[in-house]
Amino acid sequence: MKIKYIVAALEQWAPRSLQEDYDNSGLQVGDPEREVTSALVCLDCTESVVEEAWKHGCGLVISHHPVIFKGLKSLTGRDYVERTVLLAIKHGIAIYSIHTNLDNVVNGVNGEIAARLGLKPLEVLDPKPRQLRKLGVFVPVAQAETLRNALFAAGAGHVGAYDECSFSVEGTGTFRGGADTSPFVGQRGQRHVEPEVRVEMIYRVSVERAVLDAMRAHHPYEEVAYDLVPLANTDQGTGSGLLGAWDQGIPEEEFLTRLKAVFGLKSVRHTRLLGKPVRRVALCGGSGAFLLGRAKALGADAFITGDLKYHQYFDADGDLLLADIGHYGSEQFTMHLVQRRLGEVFSTFAVRLTEIVTDPIYHY
Repeated sequence: MKIKYIVAALEQWAPRSLQEDYDNSGLQVGDPEREVTSALVCLDCTESVVEEAWKHGCGLVISHHPVIFKGLKSLTGRDYVERTVLLAIKHGIAIYSIHTNLDNVVNGVNGEIAARLGLKPLEVLDPKPRQLRKLGVFVPVAQAETLRNALFAAGAGHVGAYDECSFSVEGTGTFRGGADTSPFVGQRGQRHVEPEVRVEMIYRVSVERAVLDAMRAHHPYEEVAYDLVPLANTDQGTGSGLLGAWDQGIPEEEFLTRLKAVFGLKSVRHTRLLGKPVRRVALCGGSGAFLLGRAKALGADAFITGDLKYHQYFDADGDLLLADIGHYGSEQFTMHLVQRRLGEVFSTFAVRLTEIVTDPIYHY
């Protein structure tokens, strides 16, 4: 299978437009036109992971964290990043990263954490702004349903947990075709009056190209009249962190024990116990301290993340239980998530999980 088809499947799920400005997701090494027979999924792409991929005949490594994060000014092998890239080139192995764009979709990194803990997702902690637009398009009455279905299939019409959402209003359209036109109805050079429907749908910015392509492909007019409106509405399907809940609260000690069991941890760093049950849980894979204020504002009983600094524990201020399960610990199941997703799309394409633990932090 060509690498570009695997990339397309991943980016349909987690569009690169959703990555943070500082990030560097995407194909980092390799030719998108090259064919590969299998892929290896990891959290971090290191020299050992590249060697593992070469050993198993995997022509593509899919990592969560980008191996090339800052600009490379040379390739001399002076650090692990340059050595990893050089080794990948030597063995002809492509490297693709799916990082903060996967953090920012509700069924991505944080959705996997919630699922592993058995939490029912409630809402995104910090929805990403300016992600929604509205399309309004005028179409003859007879072709309205065909166009509506095509727009739904392209990804338009989602509102929260609902899909195929649209609004239509009938009216009368007029137009006169010029000398070089081929009108679908009416005669060139003469004003035509046509019963039309205005169809409106909300869509995510990430699918705009597909929506507009579908509109043009399934609209009978050679010149389509439409407008696009940016929306201030928040999209609960994209953004940082997640708030979830259990049906019943559990004691704090049981909560911490559950974290250790689910994530395979020897210990969990946390703030003082507050003596109240934990039911509403905020979480963010990786480094999520910047979302602590949002977790408090949404009434979370606990907040799970990684990479907390000393003074950030004070910021909990007795409002919730803050639990640090480590960067690697919180994101380790991202590999399984990517493997599962690709298996759903390409049932005959082999996707392996790395057997190498790339967590650079050891505990004695």
